Amino acid sequence: MGIKKMRPMTPGTRHMTMLDYAEITRDIPEKKLTVKLKAGGGRNHRGLITTRHRGGGAKRRYRLVDFKRNDKDGVTAKVVAIEYDPNRSANIALLHYADGEKRYILAPLGLEVGRHVMSGPRAEPEIGNCIPLENIPLGLTVHNVELTPGQGGKLARAAGMQITLQARDGSHAIIQMPSGEMRRVDKRCRATIGTVGNLDHGMVSIGKAGRKRHMGWRPTVRGSTMNPVDHPLGGGEGRHAGGHQFSSPSGIYARGGKTRNPRAGTNGMIISRRKK
Repeated sequence: MGIKKMRPMTPGTRHMTMLDYAEITRDIPEKKLTVKLKAGGGRNHRGLITTRHRGGGAKRRYRLVDFKRNDKDGVTAKVVAIEYDPNRSANIALLHYADGEKRYILAPLGLEVGRHVMSGPRAEPEIGNCIPLENIPLGLTVHNVELTPGQGGKLARAAGMQITLQARDGSHAIIQMPSGEMRRVDKRCRATIGTVGNLDHGMVSIGKAGRKRHMGWRPTVRGSTMNPVDHPLGGGEGRHAGGHQFSSPSGIYARGGKTRNPRAGTNGMIISRRKK
């Protein structure tokens, strides 16, 4: 998928670029595979803002993407369409299974309409097939990797992401994350062969503030311009450094603060971290 540059007819389109959507083959989603998506404005069930700078934006429906594919082992599916998904950076592919069921999956790079995919231990290591890590040849690139068997894919689901299967050690497989981190995962976990498509997603220039509002993002204000009651960096006369480490309004440090939950039990699965 390539990048299309706009003609500078207005100041907003002077530096604006957009995808040409050459891979998209269908505009209208499968109605039975979509559900209503309520706009929460970044608020939780109590009405408190837990994610800042969210709100507004164009209405959209959520596409039900199958991240597990463990109940369709051995059933061949045909790729009918490649569609745009407003809820994620990657495109999605519509599958028609031989038993008549329809499902969405993440569209990997090189997956075309008319091809057939399959999931399960007996599937061939070809693009779009979902296979346990113990049955995938070493050195292949995969995406949509599970952290726990049967949980559904959690890793490498954004546009252009890929994970490399490096080795197998006993009951675990060693994978290399997109960040360079080396991690152990249960070899019974499943992964989809190939790289997530829509590689040029990160090369798009928004061009104007209104386009960002269409995506549901509201303006960001620096903490140093706020009042002391609103932010740890607020207050003072004129511009100043604040005398406080960069943090969120609730005081959580943005640089150097530990965010990993020590009780999650995943620290022992990391072989080498991204940061040396």
